[in-house]
Amino acid sequence: MNEQPKIGVIIPAAGISSRFGQKDKLVEDVGGRPLLIRTVEFFTKCDEVLDIVVAGPPQQFEAFKERFAPTLSFHGVKIVEGDEHSRAMSVSNALSALSADVTHIAVHDAARPAVNRDLFDRLLLASRACSAVVPAIPLNDTVKRADPSNINVSDDDAIADSILGDDTKQTVDTFKVTETVAREGLFAIQTPQFFEAELLRRAYQQDSLEECTDDASVIEKLGEPVYLVEGDSRNIKVTRYQDLKLVKAIMGIRE
Repeated sequence: MNEQPKIGVIIPAAGISSRFGQKDKLVEDVGGRPLLIRTVEFFTKCDEVLDIVVAGPPQQFEAFKERFAPTLSFHGVKIVEGDEHSRAMSVSNALSALSADVTHIAVHDAARPAVNRDLFDRLLLASRACSAVVPAIPLNDTVKRADPSNINVSDDDAIADSILGDDTKQTVDTFKVTETVAREGLFAIQTPQFFEAELLRRAYQQDSLEECTDDASVIEKLGEPVYLVEGDSRNIKVTRYQDLKLVKAIMGIRE
């Protein structure tokens, strides 16, 4: 019988979140509690979780602690400074705060509050045989690559603009397609991502991790294999404001 793993959870919460708008999405109300707290609460209810570390934004670190520390401390969660420009640096800082007793480390996006036990159990089971396990959703839609430079199209109405101002213009960004990408074998990656603790610590000792967009990328850079398991379409990340309404609906929370 396999010994129950001792899991340390890292939640990077230091990003700028520019696509969400002017507000801080982590403080948005999700059924009476901030989004970040909703995310953390899932892991506090998992018996396998030994340690939780949240990496907060360095530029507003004191304000972040003032806002979240009372609740996080109640749950035994540690808070460290992250890096608003580098997820890798945030995770690296959090690694040093984890207990040495953890056997596995799960890294989870702060803005994915709809993570559920079924997904968690799949990752736990796969981690018995695989040292790096990531939830993923196969891409079913047609995938196209586009030129990153955009063309902005606006509804130019000189008379209306002179009366109401430029803010009344309707605009849309367009991007020129450069190719259609074969979708076979392509997956959209989610979190939490599970790793053997020794492997993740060793991977984060590498240099030049700035280009790694997730923790699986750090393992890949080390040359070690990463395995995918079935993700969950409900486990969405709140990136834009409209995602917030969707995640509330998924969690059964009324506006």
